[in-house]
Amino acid sequence: MNKILIILFAFLSVSVYAQNDEATLKNIYKQSLTNGQSYAWLDYLSNEIGGRLSGSENAQKAIEYTKAELEKLGLDKVWLQEVMVPKWVRGEKEIGKIILNNENSTIKMDVNICALGGSTATSDKGLQAKVVEVKSFEELEALGEDKIKGKIVFFNGAMQADLINTFEAYGGCSKQRYAGAYEASKLGAVGVIVRSLNLRQDDFPHTGSMGYLDLPNDKRIPSAAISTNDADTLSKALAKDGNLEFYFKQSCQKYDDVLSYNVIGEITGSEFPDEYMLVGGHLDSWDLGDGAHDDGAGVVQSMEVLRLLKESGVKPKRSIRVVLFMNEENGLRGGRKYAEEAKEKNENHVFALESDSGGFTPRGFSFDCSDANLAQIEQWRSLFKPYLIHFFEKGYSGADIGPLKNDTIVLAGLRPDSQRYFDYHHASNDTFDAVNKRELELGAATMTSLVYLFDKYGVNQIKNIPQIKD
Repeated sequence: MNKILIILFAFLSVSVYAQNDEATLKNIYKQSLTNGQSYAWLDYLSNEIGGRLSGSENAQKAIEYTKAELEKLGLDKVWLQEVMVPKWVRGEKEIGKIILNNENSTIKMDVNICALGGSTATSDKGLQAKVVEVKSFEELEALGEDKIKGKIVFFNGAMQADLINTFEAYGGCSKQRYAGAYEASKLGAVGVIVRSLNLRQDDFPHTGSMGYLDLPNDKRIPSAAISTNDADTLSKALAKDGNLEFYFKQSCQKYDDVLSYNVIGEITGSEFPDEYMLVGGHLDSWDLGDGAHDDGAGVVQSMEVLRLLKESGVKPKRSIRVVLFMNEENGLRGGRKYAEEAKEKNENHVFALESDSGGFTPRGFSFDCSDANLAQIEQWRSLFKPYLIHFFEKGYSGADIGPLKNDTIVLAGLRPDSQRYFDYHHASNDTFDAVNKRELELGAATMTSLVYLFDKYGVNQIKNIPQIKD
């Protein structure tokens, strides 16, 4: 009889907890969808401030704005964390042309290009040379110095369209953007043009970070992205005339590092103030658009998490921090600085959630955590089912929270529907009008709900011990 009573009590307790959690999540979603602040914050970041490249005046404006808005929320602490960041300036709008030299005339076709972030400039007169098309570093290496020296290398490796996970498709060819100039320069190339990392056919060139690694300054060659439409045009033209030339001009410039800041706000925990849970996105963006999806959406959703917790009457047991990281796009200085100081102060971070995949409809989360914690997360799946959130899997969390990784922390990444994300990623059309208000608010509520559950039930401190195979 006693066993029956114990089992019944346990069942009723679980049912009460489930009902309480269901009610709390329902209230969180209601607050976000009917009384949300994220869209208004994004409107200001995008339309009143604009692109926020690290080290720029707009980046500083964004720091001041978000700090002031967090202070309005009545958090226990709001502060700035100093971090030195790179300063790269695009300069005048880039010029690109395909040049066809016929017997009786020269035809010049304008194309859409943009300098890749961190690239060196061309000369004031620009750069003109014959073009060699490749689709991989292996093709480049096979051609060798004899066929590359003195030419512009055109990397035309496209994102793999049949991969449903668009981030996997992005990762499959992003190395051409980042290291293309490095690899081509070693073989004597004078410049690099890279197909934009975009699954859509359009006229928008997509920028992004590139690096010269250990190349000396006199070996560094200019590198630019070309739109997908114009990449196809160039490829078709090369198939007909292998002697055509390409001309481009860009005036970008790199300066010494400058002082910037991460923006941090905190609700101090009522029971375990020394256990920290973090939610964040990166405040910097590329300069072509206004960074609404990448990562204005993640910034305002993260700010909204703390506001929604307060509005929903949740009093966190653990200290909840929002961190708006600076310099994710071209250095990751903000994420590394935060982790470095956390380690120096011996802060116990038990959970971190990042939103850096756009403001589209949320589908779930990917987790970098132990099997024990993943099993706990799976028990919450039914709480998210009414909101059509179904994706709970191990995987990548986020660049800025990555430096916090240890054996016990739970790292999580919000996973929105990604099919249209790369239409806007790092391009001039990444603007406020591309973000849907309701989708943005659903994402903020989804993040808040996960933070609430982890704060309430805690993190399993069991390490993820790899299984030993016989």
